[in-house]
Amino acid sequence: MRWFHVDRFEVLEKNKYARAVKCVSLGEDHLHDHFPGYPIVPSALNIESMAQTAGVLAGYTYDFKKNVILAKVEKAEFPVMVRPGDKMVIEAWLDEIKPEGCWTHSKISVDGREVGSANIIFVHLEDVLPESFVFTENFMDLLESSGVI
Repeated sequence: MRWFHVDRFEVLEKNKYARAVKCVSLGEDHLHDHFPGYPIVPSALNIESMAQTAGVLAGYTYDFKKNVILAKVEKAEFPVMVRPGDKMVIEAWLDEIKPEGCWTHSKISVDGREVGSANIIFVHLEDVLPESFVFTENFMDLLESSGVI
């Protein structure tokens, strides 16, 4: 991962569940253009938060030894806009593990209210590349320092 759209992982249960948080700050550049005078987090970045949370869960399932790649986002819904000052709680569940990848579902809530959800499918690449380009050493240090693995 080259950049993160989650601030920290709070829970990471292998083969089951992950929970991360993202605190939205007006200091984030994308909020100044989306939309001037009424900043909101773009839905694409909400998908990114869910994909990163679910992707880490999927990677943990394979002990971070496979490159986990987002393959498909299904049924993404965003009934409520996320604004600066909101604390997003991103949850992901692992629904199914198959040889070709993982099926997950995720949701984002703010103050206990669901503001987004999606089903996300990941595939993994094995024996294609000599080393992981997804779960790098720096990324693993970040997870270890947070105490979830």
